[in-house]
Amino acid sequence: MVEFLSGNRPDASIACQKAVRDHERINHRMKKTLISPANHPASRGTYSPGLLVEHNGLGTLFVTGQLAVDVNGNVVAPNDAAAQTEFVFELIGAVLRAGGMDFGDVVKVQTFLTRMSDFEKFAPIRNRLFETNRPVSTLIEVKGLAREGCCVEIEVVAMK
Repeated sequence: MVEFLSGNRPDASIACQKAVRDHERINHRMKKTLISPANHPASRGTYSPGLLVEHNGLGTLFVTGQLAVDVNGNVVAPNDAAAQTEFVFELIGAVLRAGGMDFGDVVKVQTFLTRMSDFEKFAPIRNRLFETNRPVSTLIEVKGLAREGCCVEIEVVAMK
């Protein structure tokens, strides 16, 4: 592969030009839309709550990891995993709806808990929301999250 791209083959330049054209053609058909629902907590950096990528008639919505933080920047129910899980899924639901999707469209869930013992509080809420579509899922215990008092962070990917 390196020889081909380095130009040691006579058709390398033509192949590289074709690859650039193909890349440009694909990117022109792909549309990216930032999703930020009304009354959603402000981002603390240069990211959006959601990013909808539309390509070839399909939409993929990437939802940033959500923490239990209200619109005023206050942590909701500090260190209460059940209350925070409910609140975080409400935030995720708002992003999904703003992107034209719902929990039935979620294909991947990634959850971060600061205490694995909180799984018993988190799981029933998660299971209620995903009872029928059963997305792939990853659960990770972490030392801490971006805000003191937050013990649950959840991100999802949805497709429609």
